[in-house]
Amino acid sequence: MDMNPDTTHDGLRGGYPPWRQRQRPAARPMLSGDMRCDVLIVGAGITGSFMAEHLSALGHRTCVLDRERPGLGSTAASTAMLLWEIDASLTELTQFYGFERAAGIYRHSLRAVAGLKKLVEACALPCGFHARTSVYLAKAGADPRELLAEHELRQRADLPGAYLDHRRLLSKFSVSREAALVSPGSAEVDPVLLSQALLARADTQGASVFAGEAVSYETAGRGVLVGLDNGHAIEAGKVVLATGYVMPDWLDMPLHTISSTWAIATPAQAPGTLWRDCALLWEAGEDYTYARTTTDNRIVIGGEDDASLTDQSARDDAMPAKTAVLLDRLAGLWPAALARADFQWSGAFGETRDGLPLIGPVPGRPNMFAAYGYGGNGITFSYMASRMIGRMMAGKNESWFQDLAVDRPMPTRS
Repeated sequence: MDMNPDTTHDGLRGGYPPWRQRQRPAARPMLSGDMRCDVLIVGAGITGSFMAEHLSALGHRTCVLDRERPGLGSTAASTAMLLWEIDASLTELTQFYGFERAAGIYRHSLRAVAGLKKLVEACALPCGFHARTSVYLAKAGADPRELLAEHELRQRADLPGAYLDHRRLLSKFSVSREAALVSPGSAEVDPVLLSQALLARADTQGASVFAGEAVSYETAGRGVLVGLDNGHAIEAGKVVLATGYVMPDWLDMPLHTISSTWAIATPAQAPGTLWRDCALLWEAGEDYTYARTTTDNRIVIGGEDDASLTDQSARDDAMPAKTAVLLDRLAGLWPAALARADFQWSGAFGETRDGLPLIGPVPGRPNMFAAYGYGGNGITFSYMASRMIGRMMAGKNESWFQDLAVDRPMPTRS
């Protein structure tokens, strides 16, 4: 087998995130002939990595295919805040689907972060994982009663957390906003190290990672014949599409849209100048800012999402202006910060109209599964997708899986 040279990130992200300074993955071989496997995972980012680790642990002969070096595409652009709270608030999700369904989805998201934590600890994955509290801040100038109503709905759903008014928020976290919801159960991680650790574990379980691009998918007997860009093919019993926002032309998902986000990382902050508990900070509202710390005491802050700038060159052109806005927002959020950008980067990502992922069988394509549309819950939903699809392959479907179905109808507010 020939060894594939390093590839670029092909417009998946721009700039230089701090995670790239860590560990570079080994080169992957290219297929020099046709092959067979039980499961082919297309995409070796964080979703494909979770899939490879879990499905190989279940005993499937698993192959992973990616045109990029594992973990250095969209995964490297992640700010890796493992929130169980979803982009759509419980209030919004209740308006779409009713309280019982919405509350159930939130509880499954909470359990996903707990399951991910258990996996990291049980397998001693070296990935900078730290359990964190999340602080969901009222948008500047917003009516705090909206956040209080969200808190009361969460209490009804038996979700953890407390409501802090302006005075208590300022006292506990030194953040000046009208109100906040403070909740346990979230986490942070180095996304590149996590992806690499999962693939390394999958390798010990018999999984194989190859370089290459899937260019065709054909139903073949009880499986799928996947044609590669080098002329060879993989015959797989099942195929999982885990390619971020880059998906086949024939995959129709009306709920799915593409947007871009920008982020910066500061220099290491002076001892004693970071906020309490290094909590994950994020804002209510559609156009929100989010912030976390790193193991080397940097502050990572991101936001400024824009659905009109998905081309890499356009994102790169916008980088100076977006960086300036993020630095200004950091100064307003945490005046004690050394507000300078040591790293600045951007990335495109998939999201959905209702803030929920698209996970499950591909309509009209037997033996094919998809995992897309993660928005701000990328790593949380990646873990969730691996467990859901693992159960689907075993014929153990659960009723709530339909809430995240690839072909679920367009949501309407009640």
